[in-house]
Amino acid sequence: MKLLTVAVPCYNSAEYMRHAVDSILAGGEDVEIIIIDDGSSDETSLIADEYVFHHPSVVKAIHQENGGHGEAVNAGLREASGIYFKVVDSDDWLDEEAYKKVLDTLRRLVGGGESVDMMIANYVYEKVTENTKKVINYRTALPTDRIFTWDEVKYFRQGHYILMHSVIYRTKLLRDCNLTLPKHTFYVDNIFVYQPLPYVKTMYYLDVNLYRYFIGRDDQSVTVANMIKRIDQQERVNRYMIDCCDVMALKNKKLQHYMIKYLSIMMTVTSVYLIKEGSPESIQKKEKLWEDLKKKDKRLYKKIHDNLLGRSMNFKSRLGRGIVKVGYTVAGKIFKFV
Repeated sequence: MKLLTVAVPCYNSAEYMRHAVDSILAGGEDVEIIIIDDGSSDETSLIADEYVFHHPSVVKAIHQENGGHGEAVNAGLREASGIYFKVVDSDDWLDEEAYKKVLDTLRRLVGGGESVDMMIANYVYEKVTENTKKVINYRTALPTDRIFTWDEVKYFRQGHYILMHSVIYRTKLLRDCNLTLPKHTFYVDNIFVYQPLPYVKTMYYLDVNLYRYFIGRDDQSVTVANMIKRIDQQERVNRYMIDCCDVMALKNKKLQHYMIKYLSIMMTVTSVYLIKEGSPESIQKKEKLWEDLKKKDKRLYKKIHDNLLGRSMNFKSRLGRGIVKVGYTVAGKIFKFV
């Protein structure tokens, strides 16, 4: 059994996927790399098979009809043999020094019989076109270099939430919570880091800059134009997150608080882009999203609606919608499109 499975979803990634895969290969034989060719029309499939040929004990390739990012992650999870599971997108990469520290820590924990449910490490926004970097760390929120529980979690700074880039989950936990991401849908990484959280009992935070998140391509899903174009998919993910867990029934109040806060941000982002799209249909969708949340759970609705961002998303006047700029700024800080 491998220590870690890393899934690399690829769609027409021939130009840049080698950087991602090469960075993961630095983990050696303890790591399983699964390259998922999600119906590509370029040379992605050939490159994947080339890696399998040269590294048969480490690399697997899956060739499937296009199902979107979520279905590629699903395929990787179905085939994973590692004790732990991570996703690295094909245009991103791992820092070698931090990666080796992560593997050494996982190896030590597993060897000592202290397997944790979730490991967290920092990630770095790499705005290559601007030659700038921004490190997202969790020093204010999480104890370092030891196992801890939700009871010990402190304050997450705005925009420093746990994202797909920062997590490594225990593979069995993802299967136990029946994680299956929707097909042909962007932004499913939010589901990936949200749905499993009630199953997470033990965590470990390493203050190392592991994941390098590339920002700069015009076709990336988090650009303003694409967020507006794909707002129906953002709404779909938002609704999935509302339905996948009874947040108000959670017994651990710190876990509950974190999940409410994360869902609040998702409601803000979805509302912002429905308002920015501007059509009567989008405004109606925004209002129905909030109405449906209220019907599902009035207490959860009140928690989210009654904060500043929630109230600003529900102003009816043109002036009120101008306040949406506040939500837009918050969304921009989280998703790095401004």
